[in-house]
Amino acid sequence: MSRFTDHNFKSQKALIRVDFNVPIKNGVITDDTRMTAALPTIKKVLADGGAVILMSHWGRPLKDIEKKPELTLADFTLKPVAEHLSKLLGLDVQFAADCIGEDAAEKAKNLQAGQVLLLENLRYYKQEEKGDKDFAEKLSKYGDVYVNDAFGTAHRAHASTAVIAQFFPGDKKMFGLLMEGEVAAAEKVMFNNQKPFVAIIGGAKVSDKILIIENLLDRATDIIIGGGMAYTFFKAEGGKIGNSLCENDRLDMALELLKKAEEKGVSIHLPADSITADRFAADATSSSALSNEIPDGWMGLDIGQMATEQFKKIIGEAKTILWNGPMGVFEMEKFQHGTKSIAEAVVAATAHGAYSLVGGGDSVAAVNKFHLADKVSYVSTGGGAMLEYFEGKELPGIAAITKG
Repeated sequence: MSRFTDHNFKSQKALIRVDFNVPIKNGVITDDTRMTAALPTIKKVLADGGAVILMSHWGRPLKDIEKKPELTLADFTLKPVAEHLSKLLGLDVQFAADCIGEDAAEKAKNLQAGQVLLLENLRYYKQEEKGDKDFAEKLSKYGDVYVNDAFGTAHRAHASTAVIAQFFPGDKKMFGLLMEGEVAAAEKVMFNNQKPFVAIIGGAKVSDKILIIENLLDRATDIIIGGGMAYTFFKAEGGKIGNSLCENDRLDMALELLKKAEEKGVSIHLPADSITADRFAADATSSSALSNEIPDGWMGLDIGQMATEQFKKIIGEAKTILWNGPMGVFEMEKFQHGTKSIAEAVVAATAHGAYSLVGGGDSVAAVNKFHLADKVSYVSTGGGAMLEYFEGKELPGIAAITKG
């Protein structure tokens, strides 16, 4: 049951926390994915006859200004976002020159049904990231209902994402449609999965993924490991990895993970072979080698053909798939084949009935690059929030709604 869908916003002002931390270059938004993802939530409130007050952060203004005094708060304004949102919604989005203060209060008070107001960057104030209660209370005064639709910031106990919820009764605080979708997809994979459950974990460092792998050992049947982090495992087992990426201080940890997996009956799959390069560059000379026999002076930058076929077979038998992290340096054409093949394998498994969730910045970038995002079950916009969820951590932005 969706509390948001069931709620009638007629004559109410919905204060919605969105994640409009989008890339902006020379005042132009270069990727509006996060904005378009929030449109269904905004439109539902407007269709009901309600008004929408949006709040978001953008960048890290106070920290960046400290490092570069030539910058000012004006360099971090959400005004271009308001202008772009006006085009997306086909209506004039009002803009408050501050997120608190007289201008914001006056515009929020006078907002009529069918209208949208965007508040200026929340991070103009250090109180936002500090989770300041007084700051959160000031923001709460603008709306009759609080809606958190910013899954990408759900792992932060900030004023607008977690603290603010306490100022609304249980029936007046809820997730938006995007947040609901993110939470439902994550819960389906972690708690309501069908076996075989295959987790594909890639990326550069074992240390970045240690917690997620440990948490998955109690849930997954198979864990595929690719990307730079695989070479730490190979070196730990006594293999030769040439100049491949390796965390020498994590060798014991890698062996411990393999041991834990064996004890729990979880199959960890490392890439049998690798596409290698004589240097880290798009025009590097490339070759191939067994992943534990990479010659000196060479480095693994992608999974090889044997590994690709091996991984495709495992993915093809899956009923549940979680993909977090690429198989290699897919940004370089020479070293994108492995990641692209895995993406296509996930798509094929999805077409045959598997439930697939792609989460984590680089994995999402990969399915978007290969135009496959609409062919998997769910693509998370969450990034760090989704990662922390799969590590088994409680996310403050979720707990504030579900436990409040």
